[in-house]
Amino acid sequence: MLEIGILVSGRGSNLEAILRSIEKGIVKNARVAVVVSNDPSARALRVARRHGIKAVALEGAGDSRDVYGDKLSEVLQRNGVEPGKGLVLLAGFMKILSQSFVDLYEGRMMNIHPALLPAFPGLRAQKQALTHGVKVAGCTVHFVVPEVDAGPIILQKAVPVRDDDDEDSLSARILRQEHRLYPLAVKLFAEGRLRIDGRIVRLQA
Repeated sequence: MLEIGILVSGRGSNLEAILRSIEKGIVKNARVAVVVSNDPSARALRVARRHGIKAVALEGAGDSRDVYGDKLSEVLQRNGVEPGKGLVLLAGFMKILSQSFVDLYEGRMMNIHPALLPAFPGLRAQKQALTHGVKVAGCTVHFVVPEVDAGPIILQKAVPVRDDDDEDSLSARILRQEHRLYPLAVKLFAEGRLRIDGRIVRLQA
């Protein structure tokens, strides 16, 4: 059984999509062991509890990045999400992780980003896309490396940009695709079908 820890900061819509995919049996041989948020008021914590998942608020106010990373790894491991065995998912987690934490879960930590990386990393990617006048936006699931939004790309989904789009409308359409793409990436990982080859993620039959 693949033990999953999910890190959240906000409303938890991607968390909910992943939980539904496991509950429906789309993702097999995996379970979410714990959800951790740096914001105790995050709706995502309530989503986790509603699904019967352990929810932990870990603020870390004043902690250095390394100290927070150590606390985070302790919570994950205490709940069975072990380095080399478990999977860590970032789902709207708004803290930059320490290199030591990323190294600990190397190749076993994913993030979803609302842009077609490597274009538009960082915050407000949808606004960046509109400002640059692109005709196609989208979302990317990637493995996490110490650099922000720079890890090997697992899956991407394109979303056409409409002439009348603003940041909210484009974000909403991208989010609908995120809810499909992230559970699929988790499914492929749980089935052992992802292999990292340098910067390339190979999909195994």
